[in-house]
Formats: sequence, C-alpha cells, structure tokens
Amino acid sequence: MRNMTTPDRNRVQLPGISSRAYEHPADRSALVAMRSLSGFDSVLKRMSGLFSERRLRLMFLASAVRCTDTQFRALHDMGRDSAYILDMPRIPEVYVQQDPKAYAMAIGFDEPFIVVSTGLLDLMDEEELRFVVGHETSHILSGHAVYGTMLAILTQLATRVAWIPLGYIGLRVIVAALEEWQRKAEMSADRGGLLAGQDPDAALRALMKLAGGSRLHEMNIEAFLDQAREYDTAGDVRDGLLKVLNMLGTTHPFAVSRVAELDRWRRGGDYDRILRGDYPRREDDANAKISEEVKAAANSYRESWSQSQDPFIGVLRDVAEGAVSAGERIFNRFARREN
Repeated sequence: MRNMTTPDRNRVQLPGISSRAYEHPADRSALVAMRSLSGFDSVLKRMSGLFSERRLRLMFLASAVRCTDTQFRALHDMGRDSAYILDMPRIPEVYVQQDPKAYAMAIGFDEPFIVVSTGLLDLMDEEELRFVVGHETSHILSGHAVYGTMLAILTQLATRVAWIPLGYIGLRVIVAALEEWQRKAEMSADRGGLLAGQDPDAALRALMKLAGGSRLHEMNIEAFLDQAREYDTAGDVRDGLLKVLNMLGTTHPFAVSRVAELDRWRRGGDYDRILRGDYPRREDDANAKISEEVKAAANSYRESWSQSQDPFIGVLRDVAEGAVSAGERIFNRFARREN
C-alpha cells in the first residue's frame, strides 16, 4: 500500500509557498489590494450567504460521488497530493458529478471543495487530471472563490438594472474589469496546476484537449502553439477589434492563449526557480505592498503589449500606457498615505 502522506512519484514539495509565487501579476495586484481591505472577505461572505454555500455542499453530497479511499481513489489521491505539494493546511474534498461536458470547478469560502465532471474524467489521462486538480487547488489557495463571488453578484445586479441605462453601463464597466481579472486568475491557476503536477507536457496536453477533445493522436502541441502565434498576429486592426469583442462576457481565456501563456511562463524560468525553492512564503503575505504589485501588473501588460504583433494592440498601446500611468500615480499616492 502506498504512503498516504507523499505523492506517488518524486515531485518536489513547496513548503509554505505563497500563491503570489505563481499568480499572474494582474491577478496578484488585485488580490493583494482586496486582501488589504479590512473585513472585505466578511462582507463578501455576507453578501453571498453562507447558507447558500452549505446548501451547495449538501447538494453535491447528495447528488455526486465524493472521492475517498474507496471511491475514485486515484482522483482522491491527486487532491491529497496537490494539497501536499502546495503545503495547504487542509485537503479539499473532491466530488465527481455526472455530466458529459468537460469541466472542473472550486466552490466555497471556509471549506472550499472541488467538483470534476465525468466528461473531464473521460477526456483526460492520469497526469492531465493531476494538472486539472492542481489547477483547482491553486484557485483555493489563492482565494479566487471568495473574490470571484463579487463578479457573480455584480453580474446578477447588472441584469436587474439593465433598464436603467447609466446604472447598467457603469456596472458593465466594473463587470468587464472583473472578467479580465478572472481571466488572469485562470492563468494563475494554470501555473499552480503545473507546480502541483510537475509535468509540463501533461499540462499543455490538458489545455489543448479542452479545444480539440480526446483524439490526441490527431493533434500536435507545436502546431497548436503555431495557432497561438497566428491568432496573435492574424489580420488587421479590424480582426484585433473582433478578438476583443469575442472576449466580452467570458471568464476564461481561449485555449490557444492559455497554452501559449503557460509555455512562455515555464520557459521564462519561473517554474524551475520555484521548484528549486526560490519563491515568496505565505508568512510574508501581509508585507506585500499594493503599489509594488500594481507596478508589476503594469509592467506585465507593457511586456505583453510589446511582444504582441496584433495591429489593434498597437493602436491602443499609447492610450493604455496613459491609463496605466494614471493608475500607478493613484496607487502611489495611496501607498504614501498608508506610510
């Protein structure tokens, strides 16, 4: 019988790792800002209703299969291994839900749990599933479930006040900003999933399968990365605008973008550096400065803009640079008041 406290192969544990180690700068700056607001989590919990969370857990307990030593043992072990590698104080429960659609999600505030559909189980092999479970575990470590609630609440509110033009427009601007944050949060969780599974090829395969399905022998990761490059450079300014419009109302980046971003992050050296033990610790999270994280997010966007060959990005670059600079000035003033 295998040891129940360590992974089933020689993966590196990351003691005390902070979620800041793998979070996308745009995601991390938002999280640091929200974590710094006293009582913010409590307000969100009251707004969403803890009773609803308990109701959801009871619903899955009654209608799905909870992974244990005797039910979906392999998936249960993956959840435990991901929590072990990311050094989480609690192992999230994992449930399997009958649904032909391929998806997984992390739900909850105080005791978040993971739900995996049977469609995803049928789609992924063991190492690809390990990446997915690590992805959802990373969402929990980052606290995305708590902060993502704001998006759901405001989205519902926007539909209720749609008959008030100015109110609806104002809320849609906020919702669009939150959707952009959540897309970056997904990229953060992709990185966390790679750290949990520590199999880069499996991580890229899993994301590619979300686009092309189970026929892996008909796909090629290098060709898929070529698609990502073509998507970035395709067309003229009109195509760039259409790409932006296609993202409206979405909370997940497109598959080619996720594969390209995760591959770029791994090749950039951060993945290997973290596995060597060079990463921020959870014990230092309280010392993270909002102004520094905002600057890091701005630099990340600047780097993304400079690397992009999209003509539309070129048109918007000067406008965006001005907006980012204004944002930095605001946060710098805020930081000085804090000090």
